[in-house]
Amino acid sequence: MTRSERIGGSNRNKWSGPAGPRTLGMVCAVATAGALLAGCGGESGTQEERAVPASPAASAARAASPSGSASPSGSFGALTEDQAQRKALIPKIKISYDKALNAALKAVPGTKVVSLDLDDDDNGGDPFWEVRVAKADGTASTVRVDAVSGKAGQPQADTDDDADDKSELAALLKTTTVTAQQAAQTALAKQQGTVTAIELDQADDEASASPSSASPSSASPSSASPTSASPSPGTENGRNGNGKPEWSVDVVTSGDWNKTTFDIDATNKKILREHIDTD
Repeated sequence: MTRSERIGGSNRNKWSGPAGPRTLGMVCAVATAGALLAGCGGESGTQEERAVPASPAASAARAASPSGSASPSGSFGALTEDQAQRKALIPKIKISYDKALNAALKAVPGTKVVSLDLDDDDNGGDPFWEVRVAKADGTASTVRVDAVSGKAGQPQADTDDDADDKSELAALLKTTTVTAQQAAQTALAKQQGTVTAIELDQADDEASASPSSASPSSASPSSASPTSASPSPGTENGRNGNGKPEWSVDVVTSGDWNKTTFDIDATNKKILREHIDTD
């Protein structure tokens, strides 16, 4: 029963009507009881005041506690595994992509760049650039360039390539008029960051002929699949493709450590597709 019910409810109706001499003592008793009830009511009101929600500062303190909504597991600053790897690897680099490309081309004279990729030994070791270059006849080699010292290792010939592989790569290089360096510069003009990969590929006929492939909507997360920057299944460095040659360039931004992949026409430097990898 609440305080209002005790004061204005059935107890009050029980004592309604004129009070006679015979009931004087009872009236006094009622008055005494009323005073006691009023005292109890005041105490109840004090308890209600104590039950008032804590101040904003106290609420904020609870929210910042490990059990609150701002716990580390719900923090917006948490990095994914891939982002953490980029954050750990990229700051170690002393030799940029363009210097690595020049070192590889110098190690194998008379060649053109086919691909470049940043890697490290055993996920945490020293970073290095793996650069693939090829001659006009399609003969390819891989050169490892130290990303700290800039020293190029001994070129390794791609012995797995057969005559058809070499012929297809030679045809791709012949139709490519934009260099790897130019493609990287095109990507960096759109998004400042660190170039971590460059690869020459050949778009299929449908992708290269589609008018919507270069539309702004193609860069939205809903229209660009996470693998949009990867070669089509069964292709490697342009093989088994029938369309125009294109460069795929990865740019990583510091701070959020996201990777943006740009697909760039290898004949006119036009950006065909753009995809941001937030994983």
